[in-house]
Amino acid sequence: MKTTIKKSMQWVLCLLCINLGLAQGDYQAFWVHEDHVKPAMLQEYEQVSKEFVEACKKNNISDLSFITMATDDFRYAYIGGIENMAALDKNSFAEMQEKMGMEAFGSMMSRMDKCYTDHIDYVLNLDPELSYMPGGMTQMPEGMNYRSNTLYYVSPENYSKANDVAKRFKALFAKNNSKMHYKVYRSGFGAPATFFLVAIAAQSPAHFETMNAENMQLLGEEGAALNAELMTIISDMEPMRGYMRPDLSYAPANN
Repeated sequence: MKTTIKKSMQWVLCLLCINLGLAQGDYQAFWVHEDHVKPAMLQEYEQVSKEFVEACKKNNISDLSFITMATDDFRYAYIGGIENMAALDKNSFAEMQEKMGMEAFGSMMSRMDKCYTDHIDYVLNLDPELSYMPGGMTQMPEGMNYRSNTLYYVSPENYSKANDVAKRFKALFAKNNSKMHYKVYRSGFGAPATFFLVAIAAQSPAHFETMNAENMQLLGEEGAALNAELMTIISDMEPMRGYMRPDLSYAPANN
């Protein structure tokens, strides 16, 4: 995260001014900030990230809240729900800068800046209508910190077809009482392409593979046929595997 706090960068900073509870309405928007970390700087990056979280706790920062995912390809995604568009105009680091002091805050951020090659920011829209979460919507299921996420890229001409297939997948999972639950997000503002992101929580990679194999058997030929249809609609797909990191996440004590 860059240290220079300019008006244009406040759209980036707003991801930390969040409430992780689901808002009312059809969708919940999440701002995502990704740091693409240099492999050689991974240890230093994590150290600074942990110091940042500890500083939030020590100073009882009330206007920052985020969850963090670290992927297998050295991406760190900081994620939070956007309450309204007005939050985008707020300097979310103001309280922290005041309590820590600008010099200490700037020094910590400068150390982090050296650790990554690039960063991107975009919005994801959680779609409850396409998500299969029979037990209720949650971002952090207990004991399920591993994530097997897949981005399904679609062209505008095939968007409605992909949406229809997603609805049919959910109906098929529900009909068979599948134990593999998932959330579906739509790409939003700032995303580099148009995609549906399917997020599946598991205890570990091995646990995911077991669930996936059992689910494929459960859905049988109908599931295989629907998946084959999906392959004719999407333009590409990209896996995003990793772990949610509670130790690199923060929420105010009163949340």
